[in-house]
Amino acid sequence: MSTIGISAEAPYDGSRIGQTLASFRAASGLDLAFGGPVRADGTAIDITATCGAKGGALRGLRVVSGQGLGGKTLQTRQPGAVDNYYTARGITHLYDTVVRQEHLETVAALPILVGRTPRMLVYLGSRSQRGLGTVWFDALRPLVRALEREILIDDEVRSRLSRLAPAPAPSANPSEPVARRDRAERQEMADELTDLAGLVIDPSVRSRLEAMVLRLTGAAGESGPAQLAPVVRLASRELDVLRQVALGNSNREAAESLGIVESTVKSYLKSATRKLNANNRVHAVRLAREAGLID
Repeated sequence: MSTIGISAEAPYDGSRIGQTLASFRAASGLDLAFGGPVRADGTAIDITATCGAKGGALRGLRVVSGQGLGGKTLQTRQPGAVDNYYTARGITHLYDTVVRQEHLETVAALPILVGRTPRMLVYLGSRSQRGLGTVWFDALRPLVRALEREILIDDEVRSRLSRLAPAPAPSANPSEPVARRDRAERQEMADELTDLAGLVIDPSVRSRLEAMVLRLTGAAGESGPAQLAPVVRLASRELDVLRQVALGNSNREAAESLGIVESTVKSYLKSATRKLNANNRVHAVRLAREAGLID
C-alpha cells in the first residue's frame, strides 16, 4: 500500500508564499510586501519572502515578539501601521537599519490568525509616507480571511491524510479485511476532502484538494467509462451543476451563477454523483464527459 503524500508547502512557505505576498501587494497598492510564518512557540516571525524588494536585507530576518511593529502585532494579534516608521512611538526600533535599507516610510503589519493563534505575518510597506486608516485595512480584510481559511484547510487536510499512513504489516499482502478497511477509510477521507473542496474559493487550493481525492480513490488511474450504468439520465439542473464544477467553480460560485442557494447545489451534485456511480465531484465530471452528458 502506497503512502498518500501532500505537498509540504503551506501558504507561508515554499513557492506559494510568493503568490500570497503578490496578492497582498496588489490589493494594498503599496510598494512592498514581505512576511513569513510565526514560529510554533509563538515567540518570533521568520521573514521568508518578499515581493517588490530592492535588496535582500529583509529576507531571513527574525522578528522577535514585542520588538518592532511586527513583534507588537504578534503580541496584540491586531493589525497595526505607522506612517513614519523611524519616528513612530509605541514600538521599539530594533529593526530600523533593515527597514531603512528598503527606504520604507509607512509600514503595516497584518496578523494571520487560525483559532486566535498567529500563524503568519504579512507586512506591507510604502517608500513614501501614507495615511492608511481603517478603510484601507477593511479593504484587505477579505484577503486576510481567505488566507486564514486556506491555512485552516491545509491543517485539516494534513491531519486527515496523516491518518492514512500505513501501519507495518507482517507480510507484503494484507488480508482482505485489512484491505477492505483501508479502502473504506480512504473513501471516507475522500468524501470529507470533497466536501472541503466545495467550500474553497481559491481555485489553486481547490485543485490540490481534488487531486488528493483522485489519489485517495484511485479514480485517476481508471480507464474508460466502465462504471457508468448502460443508461444514465440526469436532470437538467444536475447537468448545470456538473458544468459549473467542470469550470472549476466552488459550490458557492455555482450557486451564484445558477441563481440558486448553495445547499441546492450540494443536493444536485450529490444526486448526480450517485447516478453516475462516481466517487466524488471530480470523478463525476469526468464520467459525465465520457458519457457525452457535458462538454
